[in-house]
Amino acid sequence: MRSIALMTYKGGSGKTTLAASLAVAAAGTGEKVIALDLDVQGSLTRWARRRPGNAPHKIAIEPFETARLGRLSATLRRLDDAGFTLAIFDTPGADSEDVRTVAEAADLCLLPARPTVLDVEATVDTFRTALIHYNAAFVLNQCPPTPRSRRALDAAHMLSRLGVLAEPMIAARIDYQDAIAAGLGVTEHAEGGRAALEIMALWNWIESRVGHPEHEMPVRSGGFKGRLAAIARYFG
Repeated sequence: MRSIALMTYKGGSGKTTLAASLAVAAAGTGEKVIALDLDVQGSLTRWARRRPGNAPHKIAIEPFETARLGRLSATLRRLDDAGFTLAIFDTPGADSEDVRTVAEAADLCLLPARPTVLDVEATVDTFRTALIHYNAAFVLNQCPPTPRSRRALDAAHMLSRLGVLAEPMIAARIDYQDAIAAGLGVTEHAEGGRAALEIMALWNWIESRVGHPEHEMPVRSGGFKGRLAAIARYFG
């Protein structure tokens, strides 16, 4: 079984929305998915309660209390034995030992960031303090839907200098919010729409890398303070 963790030390980056829609997109390709909600706000759990009984894709969603993290490896083995092929963790937006524990266990850590200097700085801090030894990739999220937005391209350039940037960039589209409100993934809510195509492309990018050692994510070494200063100057 493979596992993916969504994490960043700043709220509002869209972790839960991505976790929900990626879980549904993966299920649509035949994966048996369980989504685990570690965030005390419980947004992913509340989304699960809104899921209609006739939702096209079946996924398991449950809260995962921090007290259970000491048995995380055993839990993942039991889920594997139960037939699950993919676990997706939605983590709190804070630096903590709990988040680091999940990062160490996950096959891939996805770090969402909006194209603003504050979000990019917070995401870089996540990468530097918790994930530098793990398989990690940035996800540029909630970008202007305008094709080739300068702000999004600037953020993509900066994140690419620090590590791997997942593809594609995810635009801010109302379909994401409508899907979450309805208890659906965006591929269920508006199949064939631009948001659904973006999420499927992101899932295909993830699937091509998780479990394939030749695609291990490179880590750019050194120079974080200087690069953060460059980011601040770039966004002005």
